[in-house]
Amino acid sequence: MSVNKSKQSNQKQSSGKLGFVKNLLSTALKLWLKSQVSKVSQLEVEINAKDRQILSGCVPFVSIRAQDAIYQGIHITQVNLVAENIRINIGSVLKGKPFKLLETVPVTGELRVNEEDLSASTSSALLSDALNDILATVLPNHWSKSKLNKWQNISIQNNSLVILATSYTQGKPLAVEITIGLNLITNHELKISPIRAINNTELLLNDENGRLIDLGAEVDIQYFSLSSRQLNCSGKVNVNP
Repeated sequence: MSVNKSKQSNQKQSSGKLGFVKNLLSTALKLWLKSQVSKVSQLEVEINAKDRQILSGCVPFVSIRAQDAIYQGIHITQVNLVAENIRINIGSVLKGKPFKLLETVPVTGELRVNEEDLSASTSSALLSDALNDILATVLPNHWSKSKLNKWQNISIQNNSLVILATSYTQGKPLAVEITIGLNLITNHELKISPIRAINNTELLLNDENGRLIDLGAEVDIQYFSLSSRQLNCSGKVNVNP
């Protein structure tokens, strides 16, 4: 009887230890994720790993769900991510130090951005610089990265982005409505086509050929769409330490 009680006691201690390590890792991961964004309203982390795996620094499976997050000024309505076989600094985490990745991790996921969040993202240097690069290329006579450009609104209409903006040249404003279609060509290339720009009633540009945007070899997009006032995409990206 005493031997059985001793075994049960040891099992409870082992189970409690596992729960402690798993909870500690989950908390550390949440803190690390929150440090990567300036805002997040809901954040859920699910870790699927055994005690021995966690303590060896390898986590076989992590699922992350977040809503209303802001990353480098980009407003994200919802994102669901899954990562596998993650190598982490578990020894440092157990000592209360920040969570860190030790190796590049392939992450698969789904991303949704509604047009309100997309429009709010125009204040982001990341999106603003990208739009400036595109428009300076397709509208060289009317748009320049060196000019003072102001983004006012982005909406999603008929599988296209409709951007309202103003470019200031020598204090004179030029109001422009730009309509661009976005289509997935390869797993890391988007085609901007068609591209139309209007100033009041004057047609500044009507380009059916468009331009290609290369997102890089680290990106593997499987699905992309602009519909129902939302941008939706899914795929894989490598997250580096």
